Formats: sequence, C-alpha cells, structure tokens
Amino acid sequence: MEKSGENYKVISCGDVASLGRVVLHDALALTGAEVSINELPAGVSVPFVHAHKNNEEVYVVLSGKGFLFIDGEEFAIQEGDAFRIDPKGERCMKADDTSAIRFICVQAKANSLEGFTQSDGVLSETKPSWL
Repeated sequence: MEKSGENYKVISCGDVASLGRVVLHDALALTGAEVSINELPAGVSVPFVHAHKNNEEVYVVLSGKGFLFIDGEEFAIQEGDAFRIDPKGERCMKADDTSAIRFICVQAKANSLEGFTQSDGVLSETKPSWL
C-alpha cells in the first residue's frame, strides 16, 4: 500500500522479518527524525559498536529478547522494554540465541524537541466517520 497527500504519506513496510531492517527516512520523506524497524535473527548481533554526533536514539522492543551493550555494560532486554541512548553512548545489540528480536529505533537531534503531544497538539473540529 502506498498513499500520499499534501500532509501525509502512507507506505507498507512489508515483511520486516525477511528484510531485517526497514529504514523509513526516504520512504516517508522524514524531516525531523530517522525511524527504522529492525529484526535481528536469533543469535545475531549488530556487527559494530557505534555512537552518534548529534542524534539520541529511542528503542522500543516489539518482540523477542536479547542483549544491549551500552558504554561497556551489558544487560538483557525483552519485549516491552524501551530505552533512550544519548548521542555519545556507545551501543550495540544482539538477539538472544533462542529468540529473534524486533525493535523500532527512532533518532532525533538531542535537545531539539520544542513541544510534544500535550503542548504541540492542536484539536481539530474535523471528525472521521467513526467518531
């Protein structure tokens, strides 16, 4: 599925498990954040440790379990866990040997958020058919 209008774009990400990683930057013409949907098969690790110059990352584990390496520490992560890593944090992830891990990663420039849902949202009088 793909659909777009003046103020939106909708795509199908396909089968993330077979793709391993879906980067949404270009596909959705993102301008304020980088978003990816990722799946590491059981026992597989991201093949490098990395940090960022400007972007913090937020991860949400959608399914499975694995391990997070952050600034020299290692600990278990699992479905339902969410975590933020500062740009300078050195990080790497690995799926558990018995379980693939699927997660969303959102990158945005650290300290750039000027508002969020409660302070940035504007109610509209327009309603969908179900309201």
